[in-house]
Amino acid sequence: MNQLLSIGQTAKLLGISIDTLRRWDLAGRLRSIRSGPRGHRFYNRSDIDQYSQEIDSLALNWAKSNNPIEPNSDVYCQTRDVFQARLEKLQSELSKIASIEVVSLITAVAGEIGNNSFDHNLGSWADIPGIFFSYAIRNRKVVLADRGQGILTTLKRVRPELLNSGEAMKMAFTEIISGRYPETRGNGLKFVRSIIVKNPFSLFFQTGDAKLFLKKNDIKLDIQPTGTIINGCFAIISFEELL
Repeated sequence: MNQLLSIGQTAKLLGISIDTLRRWDLAGRLRSIRSGPRGHRFYNRSDIDQYSQEIDSLALNWAKSNNPIEPNSDVYCQTRDVFQARLEKLQSELSKIASIEVVSLITAVAGEIGNNSFDHNLGSWADIPGIFFSYAIRNRKVVLADRGQGILTTLKRVRPELLNSGEAMKMAFTEIISGRYPETRGNGLKFVRSIIVKNPFSLFFQTGDAKLFLKKNDIKLDIQPTGTIINGCFAIISFEELL
């Protein structure tokens, strides 16, 4: 029999507010089951798991769409202030189930990737500014995406010899480009790499037509071409252990 969870338990698992869940129910995005004399909302665990698995697809499809629309407000951070507020919420939710070390490291990685989007694309968004930012605590993953210029365009300003997204991604994750603004662009991804390879985390990252998968103890970067092309960046941060 499928397990039923209360609206409070469901909100905690998905890292969202109870009010957001109520709105999703009314919009048909995640349907509840009414039970008891007062009609309290309950949710099938299988439905919650399915929604959690769909978060990354929603983000990627938005990032690569030729006719994008503004994402739902619960996953959309148009400004850095909104992103920082939701990052703090992620930190709060993680702190209920994970060690201080894991909370600090995961929020640092998510914060670096998200802030890079704002830093690199300020005033240069192609269409929809800001980022897609969501997470599923139960599935232990954080998802971010933007419709910005991407790493290749950003780094070609200081390294015009770069030929493709794969080369640009390798440089962004391995080389110190410059300590001067604005050449500091991309240097934060080396910080992200240093955290991932030392901890039980993994990172999937795509920009342009190149993708990277990075996990603990990886010495070399596994950068591969991909059939889907995005102008901006797309990332999935996964954490296997809570320590």
